[in-house]
Amino acid sequence: MPGRALKMARLKRGWSQTEAAARLGVSQAYLAMLESGKRRLPPRLARQAMRLYGLPPTVLPPSGSVAKRTANAETLAKQLAALGYPGFAYLRLQGVPRKNPGEVLLTALAQEDLEPRVVEALPWLLLQYWELDRAWLAREAKLRDLQNRLGFVGGLARRLAERAGNEKMVRALSELEAELDRSRLAREDTLCRSSMPERERQWLREYRPREARHWNLLTDWRPEVLPYAA
Repeated sequence: MPGRALKMARLKRGWSQTEAAARLGVSQAYLAMLESGKRRLPPRLARQAMRLYGLPPTVLPPSGSVAKRTANAETLAKQLAALGYPGFAYLRLQGVPRKNPGEVLLTALAQEDLEPRVVEALPWLLLQYWELDRAWLAREAKLRDLQNRLGFVGGLARRLAERAGNEKMVRALSELEAELDRSRLAREDTLCRSSMPERERQWLREYRPREARHWNLLTDWRPEVLPYAA
């Protein structure tokens, strides 16, 4: 969370630095350094500030496990549930901390094989948290060769936003797509289904949606089959 955002959140609450520092359990001088950008906000304090100021989880700094390839479907499902995804509302979340939505998204996209119930949640994640740091998201995706997968998922989210008539959301998601498209990979890929049999691959090469063809993905995901993303 940038220092300016931390300061604006405090001012929105109408608190002085002294009052906010007491609530955060830090000194006023330390809070002043955080708000001025002279000190970086530690993860623990960022989480505390998120709760105190009622901020979205997009303010949380990503951890070192971004796009970790060993994440399993159950872990990702719980992280999505903690972020409010309705499809996993039944899960028990005691002790499951919320993570930066961009981190959860990239980690899911990095999986070689992922359950469809998790894949279908990813456009919802972009719609729900469309104000996340798109420059960071695109940069991290490119570093991990995930730009095609992210570009396709972003396109699904953007088309749903168009149907809802949300112009700000459409503009933000279109900008993300455009940034990723500049480094679009030519190699063929799947949307987290590397174990797909060859017969299905051949069928998808011929009948996949136009958007999937553009991103060189073998997938038939479409906006109309996403139950919670609309």
